[in-house]
Amino acid sequence: MPVTPSYRAYVLEQLNRAVPPVRARAMFGGVGLYAADVFFALIADDALFVRADDTTRPAFESLGMPAFRPFEEHGPVMSYYQLPEEILEDAEALRDWANRAIACARAQRRRPSKRRRSK
Repeated sequence: MPVTPSYRAYVLEQLNRAVPPVRARAMFGGVGLYAADVFFALIADDALFVRADDTTRPAFESLGMPAFRPFEEHGPVMSYYQLPEEILEDAEALRDWANRAIACARAQRRRPSKRRRSK
């Protein structure tokens, strides 16, 4: 999941124009992206993936964008989808997609955990 410094800087610049402030944090060879304290996107292999849910996933699928797979092509899929490169270059479109990803991430944080607490 290597990320080149120039791509990381480019993505941060574009996102900070659209939905500031966005900060980056290294994670497992990639980069996690946060809006305030909400983890809403990641960069892996010089591609930007943003959080999706059941309501936003069809938009990514209709564009043929892949889901993030952290290990291998046939491994588990995470709830992050690749954002088309042309959206990164369009501040208004990027604002819309990023805000939806942030809303998905916030909604996921509000859901109670399905894990049972041990007694």
